[in-house]
Amino acid sequence: MTPDPQQPLAPAVAAAEEAGWAVLRLDLDGVRSKAELMRRCGEALALPEWFGGNWDALADCLIDLSWLPGAPGRLLAVTSWGGYAQARPGDWATFEDVLEQAVDFWRDSTEGALTVLLAAPEPRPRPKPGPPKPGPHQR
Repeated sequence: MTPDPQQPLAPAVAAAEEAGWAVLRLDLDGVRSKAELMRRCGEALALPEWFGGNWDALADCLIDLSWLPGAPGRLLAVTSWGGYAQARPGDWATFEDVLEQAVDFWRDSTEGALTVLLAAPEPRPRPKPGPPKPGPHQR
């Protein structure tokens, strides 16, 4: 799994939804600690109550997807991950390993694949410039 911060998210999400896949979004904006990462995963992914907030529990949740509605596939879109990866490189490597192991587990499953997309958030449209505002001496 190679992080590509320039990879557009919208086309992949649209294709997954069109195919009937479950789409999970995990925005890591502002996350700078393992505890925050686990809390964000639990909330954003609506992990089951038995999620223990540690690496093993996260791996278990991503391998046992019985807590999700059935679908031909699942897309986990992770955005704004760069700050966490930079602040906690060791934990980021562990997080990537957990994601890769889950993807590998579901790769040949007849119950639907799990695909993880590490992407930058979609750029917000810039407001179109309007006419210049008059200065204090222009009226």
